[in-house]
Amino acid sequence: MSRLLVTFFACLLALPSFAQDKPLARIAFGSCSDQDKPVPIFDKIADLKPDLYLAMGDNIYADIKPEKGLEEMASMKIKYEKLAALPGWQRLVKTCPMLATWDDHDYGKNDQGADYPHKDASQQLFLDFFSVPKDSPRRSQKGVYNSAIIGPEGKRVQIILMDTRYFRSKLKKADKPLPGTRIVPYVPQTDPEATFLGAEQWKWLEGELKKPAQLRLLVSSLQVVTEDHPHEKWTNIPAERDRLYKLIRETKANGVVILSGDRHLAEISVDPKAVGYPLYDVTSSGLNQATKTWREPEPNRHRVATMSHGDNFGFITIDWEAAEPKISLQVRDVDGEITIKDTVPLGHLKPKAVAELPVKPGDGAISPRDALTKVGEKVVVEMKVQATGTGGTRIFLNSEKAFRDPLNFTVVLNAKAKTGKWEKATTDTFKNKTIRVTGTVSEYKGSPQIEVNEEKQIEFVE
Repeated sequence: MSRLLVTFFACLLALPSFAQDKPLARIAFGSCSDQDKPVPIFDKIADLKPDLYLAMGDNIYADIKPEKGLEEMASMKIKYEKLAALPGWQRLVKTCPMLATWDDHDYGKNDQGADYPHKDASQQLFLDFFSVPKDSPRRSQKGVYNSAIIGPEGKRVQIILMDTRYFRSKLKKADKPLPGTRIVPYVPQTDPEATFLGAEQWKWLEGELKKPAQLRLLVSSLQVVTEDHPHEKWTNIPAERDRLYKLIRETKANGVVILSGDRHLAEISVDPKAVGYPLYDVTSSGLNQATKTWREPEPNRHRVATMSHGDNFGFITIDWEAAEPKISLQVRDVDGEITIKDTVPLGHLKPKAVAELPVKPGDGAISPRDALTKVGEKVVVEMKVQATGTGGTRIFLNSEKAFRDPLNFTVVLNAKAKTGKWEKATTDTFKNKTIRVTGTVSEYKGSPQIEVNEEKQIEFVE
């Protein structure tokens, strides 16, 4: 490709500045496009005239069919040039501004993290392609994370694009494939030093979440809410996802909606308890890489809608003029038709006033609110019993005054545990007492709990 042609494409990609007096109303997003194949969906996105396009990673597939006779970074550059030459891409970049992050295939290698040896050179190619000025601080920053706040006061949309590759620690895999498959699943990496974002990016993210905005689109190349499938996801490092949820809660960041890619399918997932209001994770993956035939949906306890086959892109509309502004979270197919959608009043994405816990956990224990995100893990929980109940021979000990409270955590004292000091226990035995409970967090109809089957699992804290 000639130098003149490359210069032309760079000019095409120079992003216009955002009009801060005009609120965003139409936002498109997508991931996973192989530049060596047709990508007709770019034209469909342009047809909708979005105000902004978010390129969420795997914008090219640099590691698939490397250019013959070229070193790795030279081959990657050619891949970007091929994307720039696609007519649909050219039309899209003329239609609206873009913001971008990367995933593994435009970072460098499949599933790679911090140990990728060419990550700094790859970052410069990424910034070149998206026309980041040579004197931008992003040129010296480690990682491609970036953000923008767009719109007038009262109608601000914050875009936060995280980098889940540059700093991410090595993941851990199981010893053998899943039964009946060739898939060797990732298993939880519990090294306390393991990280997704790295110290500097975590510090940056905290600062971003403290800025005023009505809607925050938190872009993660990997799924955040999903936790059941065997592939890459935030729960590969459980402590890091816990940290993300805790940061959203502690900064009191309202309006967070996660946008993710990677999985070559589309779905909407919701965790109603993670951050104090419903946390949506809208996955759009497969601009031209999605499975074309029907596939069985991947395991996902938080899924509310799915599009398990067919290329797709995401689209968000915001009705700022409604008495209560609403956002429509959509996934669309190659024809631009809506396949799945959820419409959410912005007022629902706000943390409710939450009373402080009456006791703080001691050393070696976690709070009942932290335990809500520990399903499947063995923990020690310290809590004040604020409400009790019974069911047959069981006693229910609740951390909140109302057992239906989304923040409630329940300890279930089963009949097996009613021996020794608990032989004559009743609800009055525990009410308003502080207890320390050891056990594995399970779920009952979506509500996290610990079942106590042995006397030694539970004790009073004086």
